[in-house]
Amino acid sequence: MKAGSVFGRRSASEDAEAQAEAQAAELEAAQGKGRATPKRKEAEALRKKRMAPPRNRKEASALRKERMKEHRVKQRAALAGGDDRYLPPRDQGPVKKFIRDYVDSHRTIGEFFLPVFIVMFVLVVVAPKNVQAASSFAWIVLLVVVAADAVRVLRGVKKAITERFGAAETHGIAMYTIMRSWQMRRLRLPKATVRPGSSI
Repeated sequence: MKAGSVFGRRSASEDAEAQAEAQAAELEAAQGKGRATPKRKEAEALRKKRMAPPRNRKEASALRKERMKEHRVKQRAALAGGDDRYLPPRDQGPVKKFIRDYVDSHRTIGEFFLPVFIVMFVLVVVAPKNVQAASSFAWIVLLVVVAADAVRVLRGVKKAITERFGAAETHGIAMYTIMRSWQMRRLRLPKATVRPGSSI
């Protein structure tokens, strides 16, 4: 056993090997599952290719497309509950993460809005006239209830954010909060990472 290993230090060759393994893992993630892990030489070749400046417009365009593709892969993974750094700008930051968790930890009437709307629309179209009249009235009531519930959720979010991050962070969050509360849980992006009733 080497002395450097005994004292928890890494030699230059070990550092290079670890760096190559990390690059290989990155290449594997970019290529997708189901393929063999690239070797050290392939990882080093990929790193040199990325670091080398494009020599012409065609190479620059290819490099830009490759980076955009990698970014989209990382963004999809982030929307599925991955690294917050790769989320779209509107979803980034601890405040937005807190809003999502707050809404996801509460049941909202708005999350049932779409299926109820579809049922009521069908009733209005195909049901007898007396049922159509009742459906129209129920539709108005539903809109009022959904709006009142959105106000309730928004007030709760603002209060919680004020306590945790300060009142200044509550500006400009209304639409983000309401749209999140109106989406069906399974269709929300970024995906919900907490269950209803969870403490955050």
